[in-house]
Amino acid sequence: MNVGRQAICRVALMVGIAVLAMVAQAAPDAARGEQVYARCLGCHGLASDRVGPRHCGLIGRRAASIAGFDYSKAMKQSGIVWNKKTLDRFLTKPMGAVPGTSMTYDGVPLAGDREDLIAYLEKVNTEAVCKTEGNHKP
Repeated sequence: MNVGRQAICRVALMVGIAVLAMVAQAAPDAARGEQVYARCLGCHGLASDRVGPRHCGLIGRRAASIAGFDYSKAMKQSGIVWNKKTLDRFLTKPMGAVPGTSMTYDGVPLAGDREDLIAYLEKVNTEAVCKTEGNHKP
Protein backbone atom coordinates (compact mmCIF):
# COMPACT_ATOMS: atom_id res chain seq x y z
CA MET A 1 0.00 0.00 0.00
CA ASN A 2 1.45 3.39 -0.88
CA VAL A 3 1.96 6.20 1.63
CA GLY A 4 -0.95 8.32 0.33
CA ARG A 5 -3.37 5.47 0.57
CA GLN A 6 -2.22 4.63 4.09
CA ALA A 7 -2.78 8.23 5.16
CA ILE A 8 -6.31 8.17 3.74
CA CYS A 9 -7.05 4.92 5.57
CA ARG A 10 -5.75 6.35 8.84
CA VAL A 11 -7.91 9.47 8.46
CA ALA A 12 -10.96 7.35 7.62
CA LEU A 13 -10.31 5.19 10.67
CA MET A 14 -9.96 8.23 12.96
CA VAL A 15 -13.19 9.74 11.59
CA GLY A 16 -14.97 6.43 12.16
CA ILE A 17 -13.74 6.23 15.74
CA ALA A 18 -14.81 9.83 16.38
CA VAL A 19 -18.30 9.13 15.02
CA LEU A 20 -18.62 6.02 17.19
CA ALA A 21 -17.54 7.98 20.24
CA MET A 22 -20.21 10.62 19.58
CA VAL A 23 -22.89 7.96 19.11
CA ALA A 24 -21.78 6.21 22.30
CA GLN A 25 -22.36 9.37 24.35
CA ALA A 26 -25.96 9.09 25.44
CA ALA A 27 -28.18 12.13 25.36
CA PRO A 28 -29.27 13.40 28.76
CA ASP A 29 -32.18 11.36 30.15
CA ALA A 30 -34.88 13.41 31.88
CA ALA A 31 -36.51 10.27 33.33
CA ARG A 32 -33.21 9.35 34.96
CA GLY A 33 -32.87 12.99 36.02
CA GLU A 34 -36.13 12.70 37.93
CA GLN A 35 -34.55 9.87 39.94
CA VAL A 36 -31.51 12.05 40.61
CA TYR A 37 -33.86 14.90 41.64
CA ALA A 38 -35.09 12.71 44.52
CA ARG A 39 -31.84 13.71 46.27
CA CYS A 40 -32.97 17.35 46.13
CA LEU A 41 -36.44 16.81 47.61
CA GLY A 42 -35.26 16.95 51.20
CA CYS A 43 -34.66 20.68 50.80
CA HIS A 44 -36.31 21.78 47.54
CA GLY A 45 -39.69 21.48 45.90
CA LEU A 46 -40.62 22.06 42.30
CA ALA A 47 -43.52 24.38 42.96
CA SER A 48 -42.91 25.51 46.54
CA ASP A 49 -40.08 26.84 48.62
CA ARG A 50 -38.77 24.67 51.43
CA VAL A 51 -35.39 24.95 53.11
CA GLY A 52 -34.20 25.76 49.58
CA PRO A 53 -36.05 27.73 46.89
CA ARG A 54 -38.48 26.19 44.39
CA HIS A 55 -37.15 24.86 41.10
CA CYS A 56 -40.03 25.68 38.74
CA GLY A 57 -38.76 28.43 36.49
CA LEU A 58 -35.15 27.84 37.49
CA ILE A 59 -33.71 27.75 33.97
CA GLY A 60 -33.10 31.35 32.90
CA ARG A 61 -33.78 32.75 36.37
CA ARG A 62 -31.31 34.97 38.17
CA ALA A 63 -29.98 33.37 41.35
CA ALA A 64 -31.51 34.66 44.59
CA SER A 65 -34.45 36.26 42.80
CA ILE A 66 -37.51 34.64 44.41
CA ALA A 67 -39.18 37.33 46.48
CA GLY A 68 -39.44 36.51 50.16
CA PHE A 69 -36.92 33.65 50.13
CA ASP A 70 -34.02 34.11 52.57
CA TYR A 71 -30.95 33.60 50.37
CA SER A 72 -27.37 33.73 51.60
CA LYS A 73 -25.44 36.93 50.98
CA ALA A 74 -23.08 34.93 48.75
CA MET A 75 -25.92 33.75 46.50
CA LYS A 76 -27.41 37.24 46.34
CA GLN A 77 -24.05 38.60 45.19
CA SER A 78 -23.22 35.70 42.82
CA GLY A 79 -24.63 37.29 39.67
CA ILE A 80 -25.51 33.81 38.39
CA VAL A 81 -28.24 33.27 35.83
CA TRP A 82 -29.18 29.59 35.86
CA ASN A 83 -28.56 27.74 32.60
CA LYS A 84 -27.01 24.37 31.72
CA LYS A 85 -23.46 25.62 32.21
CA THR A 86 -24.01 27.47 35.49
CA LEU A 87 -26.13 24.66 36.94
CA ASP A 88 -23.53 22.07 35.99
CA ARG A 89 -20.79 24.08 37.66
CA PHE A 90 -22.86 24.74 40.79
CA LEU A 91 -24.17 21.19 41.12
CA THR A 92 -20.64 19.79 40.86
CA LYS A 93 -19.62 21.44 44.14
CA PRO A 94 -22.06 24.11 45.40
CA MET A 95 -19.80 25.47 48.14
CA GLY A 96 -16.90 25.67 45.71
CA ALA A 97 -18.93 27.45 43.05
CA VAL A 98 -20.47 29.96 45.46
CA PRO A 99 -18.37 30.14 48.62
CA GLY A 100 -20.63 31.11 51.50
CA THR A 101 -23.79 29.62 49.99
CA SER A 102 -26.21 28.20 52.54
CA MET A 103 -26.62 25.09 50.37
CA THR A 104 -24.48 22.61 52.25
CA TYR A 105 -25.17 19.63 49.97
CA ASP A 106 -21.86 18.23 48.79
CA GLY A 107 -22.87 18.13 45.11
CA VAL A 108 -23.59 15.71 42.29
CA PRO A 109 -20.19 14.25 41.41
CA LEU A 110 -21.09 12.32 38.23
CA ALA A 111 -21.34 14.43 35.07
CA GLY A 112 -24.00 12.10 33.62
CA ASP A 113 -26.18 12.51 36.71
CA ARG A 114 -25.87 16.31 36.45
CA GLU A 115 -26.77 16.25 32.75
CA ASP A 116 -29.80 14.06 33.46
CA LEU A 117 -30.87 16.27 36.38
CA ILE A 118 -30.63 19.43 34.27
CA ALA A 119 -32.61 17.72 31.47
CA TYR A 120 -35.31 16.88 34.03
CA LEU A 121 -35.44 20.46 35.32
CA GLU A 122 -35.81 21.73 31.74
CA LYS A 123 -38.56 19.19 30.97
CA VAL A 124 -40.57 19.66 34.17
CA ASN A 125 -40.52 23.41 33.64
CA THR A 126 -42.85 22.88 30.66
CA GLU A 127 -45.28 20.66 32.60
CA ALA A 128 -48.44 21.55 34.51
CA VAL A 129 -46.80 21.50 37.95
CA CYS A 130 -44.69 24.47 36.87
CA LYS A 131 -47.33 26.22 34.77
CA THR A 132 -49.67 26.92 37.69
CA GLU A 133 -49.83 30.61 38.54
CA GLY A 134 -47.12 31.59 41.00
CA ASN A 135 -44.97 28.48 40.46
CA HIS A 136 -42.99 29.64 37.44
CA LYS A 137 -42.02 33.20 38.13
CA PRO A 138 -39.86 34.56 40.95
